[in-house]
Order: sequence, then structure tokens, then C-alpha cells
Amino acid sequence: METPKKRINRKVLVITLIVIFVAISLQFAGPEIINPPVTSAIDVPDSVSAILKKGCYDCHSNESKPAWFDKLAPVSWIVSSDIKEARSRFNFSQWTDLAPADQQVKFWEMINMAQNGKMPLPSYLTFHPEAKLTSKEIQVLKDYGQKFIISKPGDTAGVADAERELQGFRISNQTPQRTQVSLNGIKYSDDYKTWKVMVATTRFETRTMRVVYGNDIAIKAIENGDINPWPQGSIIVKVVWNMIEDENGEIRPGTFNNTQWMVKDDKKFPETKGWGFARFNGTKLLAYGKTAKFGTACFNCHKLVKGTGYVFDLPVSRNNEIASRD
Repeated sequence: METPKKRINRKVLVITLIVIFVAISLQFAGPEIINPPVTSAIDVPDSVSAILKKGCYDCHSNESKPAWFDKLAPVSWIVSSDIKEARSRFNFSQWTDLAPADQQVKFWEMINMAQNGKMPLPSYLTFHPEAKLTSKEIQVLKDYGQKFIISKPGDTAGVADAERELQGFRISNQTPQRTQVSLNGIKYSDDYKTWKVMVATTRFETRTMRVVYGNDIAIKAIENGDINPWPQGSIIVKVVWNMIEDENGEIRPGTFNNTQWMVKDDKKFPETKGWGFARFNGTKLLAYGKTAKFGTACFNCHKLVKGTGYVFDLPVSRNNEIASRD
């Protein structure tokens, strides 16, 4: 007659065998981490290359070298997804495919994220502590990044371009506005010019100046600290000008660069936490993006500021209050 103890042991054995079978089966079901050919790699000094390979290449290149435990399902599914997302943001193996201006923006984006402890991802560093960049290594990247920054004190051509553009803008204001629409349905509007200013920022690495506006819903949300999540109907518009510098070193806005839009609509943009993104470039306000999915690339960056409802630029005092609560 079978004793209760033997019966329990048999159940434990069966469960163990099932778990082992499922674990082995998962190894064949998960996505494979594939490294496509390196077609147009970034060309940097060896000292810079070594730092990028240490902290960035496993996700942001076609030379990923996952550890053995990264290849085990279900961890491999997460790793594969993270690599795919990282490559969509920027890929050092396809770097020269980017326009010089985009290279500048992406390189400094990477530096700022590393400096703020956002990259490499904390979850990645938990299992790959050797990838953490030191302050000295980040400084090496910043020193190299200075090559992208071209200062032109007394740039008379830049001043003339800005004045000419301003005159054209004044003339165009006297004619009916042509509505521009992004591929995901966000319409450009001059309405933001009557909204309150949230914050003004300067990006010396990209030689741009920005003013960020919020509609009434967004401004009220900031005042009440009700931004995580932001209320439906919130609209944030960042207006970007190229920077010019006179012969005395004084800096002011030059030619117009673009407007960047964030529109909160959970039903329309569920894949990006309810935020729709749009960018309208140049004085013709040409909509940016080749497909309606371009907003996903925008959101991949904004995910790093989840604590502020996925919005980067907030008034300093409000940002500090939110950070202290987090």
C-alpha cells in the first residue's frame, strides 16, 4: 500500500519534471539575439570607442555580446526586446547613416543620459555592473562631444539670416495659415503663442534655444502637481530656435528650427502611454516622420522620465518637488 509520504514524493517528482520540461521548451521558443552586419560604424578615437563598447554597444550596436544568462528564456525575451528598442533610438553600427545634425543630438543625448544615471539602464547594471561608466569616462565623452559644438562669435551671416527670416515671418502672418498635419494626426496650430510659458532652456551642445508652452489644462496640472498621469487634453509645445552669438559673446535666438508637440490622448495613443508626438520643421513647418510609428522612437526617450509623466522640461521648483516625492 502506498504511503502518504511516497504519494507526496511522487507529486514533487512529477511537478519537477514538468518544470524542467517547460524550462527547456522555453529555450527553443524565445527570440534569438541577432547581430546584423556593421554597415556604417561610428569613427571615433580608441579612447572614446573603448568607453562606448563598455557601456553602450551591447544594446546600441550590431555587436551585442550577451552573457550566457542573457540567452536563457524568459530573460532572453526581455534582453532581445531591450536591444531592439535601443537600436531603434540610435545604433553605433549605422551611425554615419545619420545626418550630422542628428549625430550631434544623439551623441549628446547619450552623454546626458549617462551623466544622469539613466544609461546604461539600472536593470542592466544589476547583472552587468562592469558596464557602469565612471565620471572620468563620461568626461572623456563630453570632451569628444565638444567637436560637434561650433561657436561663431560675431556671425554676421547668421544674424542676417535671422533678420531675413523674421521679415518673411511677419509677411506670412498677414496671409491665411496653411494647416500642417503629422502622420499620426496631430495638427499644427498657432494657438500655443497665446499660452503660458512652462520653462525656457538652452542646449549649448546643439546650439539651440527652446521655449516650452503649455495649454490651460497642462498649466493647471503643473500648478496642482497632477502630472502622473497628465490629464486628458494636455498639450505641450516646445519651440526651438538656432542660437546665434554676437561679437560681444551675447547669445540670442537666430533662425527658427522646429516646434515639437506632445498631445495627451489615451484613446488615440495607447502604445505611448497616451502621449502623441509631432514635430514640424523649418519655417514651412514640414511634418517630421516617415511613418505614423515615429512617435514610438520619441517615447523611447521619454520613458526615462516616467516620474514626471514622461515629460522632460518642467519648471525647476516643480520638478524638484516631484523628485523629492519619488
